Amino acid sequence: SAFMVASQRRRSGTNLGAVSKKDTYSVTLLPGDGIGPEITEATKGVLASVAAKSGFTLELKEALIGGAAIDAVQDPFPKESLEQCLSSDSVLLACIGGYKWDNNPRELRPESGLLKMRKEMGLFANLRPAKVLPQL
Repeated sequence: SAFMVASQRRRSGTNLGAVSKKDTYSVTLLPGDGIGPEITEATKGVLASVAAKSGFTLELKEALIGGAAIDAVQDPFPKESLEQCLSSDSVLLACIGGYKWDNNPRELRPESGLLKMRKEMGLFANLRPAKVLPQL
């Protein structure tokens, strides 16, 4: 389902709108499995706040990946999801996988969807925040 998160420029001490080069950005949300749908739902509010403070509009659309996609269409990353991701300005992936699909053949495991997404979209890195402790 697609929906729009409209933003309004707010008067505040910070003008984040100067960073934006477009009026509208499209974001594909991939809730996936497990806690993913819950995380994605909470993320929508955060994205709406950022858009409102930054003076742009977000067009959020969800697509299938992982076990949810396997259950729905027997494909861990359907063509429609790939096309949606490729046509978006940004893609936000929550979580994939779970015990439910552990005994599936390799091509019907949630991780296959992630690997397919990385290959088809030319992705190669999974950046994670890190903190170096003084003891190191």
